[in-house]
Amino acid sequence: MLKDFSWVGSDEDFIDQPNCIEIGRVIVGRHGGSSRAGQTKNEDGCLVWVDKDWEFAMILDAHTTAESAEAVVKQIEANEQLIKSILSLPFASSSFKKLESTMVGIFQNEHFLSKCENIKGETSCLIVVRKEKFLWWFSIGDCILFLFHHELATLGQYQLNQRQFYEWVGKENTFRKLVPCYSSGTRELRKGSNHFLLATDGLVECPNSQFVNPVEIANTIKKTCHYEGIQSLLLEVENKNGKDSTTIISWKVTILEEGSMPSKGE
Repeated sequence: MLKDFSWVGSDEDFIDQPNCIEIGRVIVGRHGGSSRAGQTKNEDGCLVWVDKDWEFAMILDAHTTAESAEAVVKQIEANEQLIKSILSLPFASSSFKKLESTMVGIFQNEHFLSKCENIKGETSCLIVVRKEKFLWWFSIGDCILFLFHHELATLGQYQLNQRQFYEWVGKENTFRKLVPCYSSGTRELRKGSNHFLLATDGLVECPNSQFVNPVEIANTIKKTCHYEGIQSLLLEVENKNGKDSTTIISWKVTILEEGSMPSKGE
């Protein structure tokens, strides 16, 4: 069973071809868009590493060409040993403290920045790590991170990160600025099943669908098993002639410990 996986849309575009693959306990879904709507290329990308104690997922949505997505995947893979050594530290608190500064350093590497100057186009990039009962993310641009849990759904919370526009890595590069712009966060997971789903904007911007509402995404997945649920999302994009490519990374983790609760009043 695959435990490490990377892909860029220029390698295989999946136009008119919804595709799902399992990497350990993680499912990657890809759809290159509809040729009937005029799609001719796929500029998405992703990378997944799965260990027995953690998951590392990265999703990318490039434009103009897939060169920027390919460059970011190669840059992260070049630092695989460093990143995995951080994720293998004894506690999530130790790993997460080092991850943000490490990622900023990776994206600000002068050799990488120089290479980006010769790239056609830019990419959004979302990196998500789950370790123990915590989730950490590092977000550049407008890829989306959902967390589906019944307690959060009761309160209307489904999305963890805020989509940010005008942030990229590539020819135009937010890490070339005097102050690099990105967002990051850490989340304590709730007891029970926590379902993480990363998506490029082809999912939520699919025409004539309701996937802009995360409740519709959750309901579509819940109708069947996990693998078939991701297939159903991609088939909906295919049937609605969504032009933009859609990439999804999805997995579930069961947490046994209770999450934080408010103190009891007198």
